[in-house]
Amino acid sequence: MHWKTMRAGSGGLVHVLSEFHERPAGNGRWSDLYLRVASALVLGPLALFCLWRGGLAWSLLIGVAMAGLGHEWARLARLSQTWTLGGLQLLAWVVMLLFGFQFGLQSIVIITFITWLAFGRFAAVGMPYAGLGGLCLIWLRHRPGVGLSDTAFLILVIWGTDIGAYAVGRLLGGAKLAPRISPGKTWSGALGGLVLGAACGAGLAAATLGDSGYAFSVGLVLSFVAQAGDLLESAIKRKLGVKDSARTIPGHGGLFDRLDGFLTAAPLAALLAASMQGGMGLWG
Repeated sequence: MHWKTMRAGSGGLVHVLSEFHERPAGNGRWSDLYLRVASALVLGPLALFCLWRGGLAWSLLIGVAMAGLGHEWARLARLSQTWTLGGLQLLAWVVMLLFGFQFGLQSIVIITFITWLAFGRFAAVGMPYAGLGGLCLIWLRHRPGVGLSDTAFLILVIWGTDIGAYAVGRLLGGAKLAPRISPGKTWSGALGGLVLGAACGAGLAAATLGDSGYAFSVGLVLSFVAQAGDLLESAIKRKLGVKDSARTIPGHGGLFDRLDGFLTAAPLAALLAASMQGGMGLWG
């Protein structure tokens, strides 16, 4: 480094020191693992506690997430009043709690239209993108009898998908899944996420005397849609030229970076649950 500094001059010194400072410690493939694990150890138990308690605890958790997602989207849309969209998300959340799921959906439509008129098309797109998944998660958990098991099923599938994709992708590497959208994602990671996510769902079904075979197939579909949501969020960030939606969660980026799979899979899970006869769980 000393030799490079002498040859490079003062400008080269800044460049070399910058490269040294930004180089990740240890194996680059696993450089963010410790932060990811630390964040998960803090947020995971909180989410599971709220899931177990249900009711107001779960609704408050989702409400905070919806407000944070609205705030992040306003920053991505480069609005000067970044909490405006977060407040609109909270408005939809309040309507949902007071008047029910159907009115919550209608409020999302109205808020989207108002946002379009006030802030433009891109800001408006974020309203259903950030809000629909949250409303579906509240509805899913509040279902009588099967709300806890159905929501736990969805969470396990998505967490298993994330873990499987991260671990398998870094262990095996290989061909890139969508290099123009997300250069770090591989086909091996995507397949690993599909298998582990579906296996987690099947394991929960087996533990609760459900149909593990059917649960595995539903888990595959939800895992696929969750990964599609991950790619969608990556495409949006690539279009905007940003690496993360925010720096809200150490090791994970913003709430969109952590919840992208839920935003697309939760509406599908709610649709599947609503189509079941007699209030049965997602795995039949």
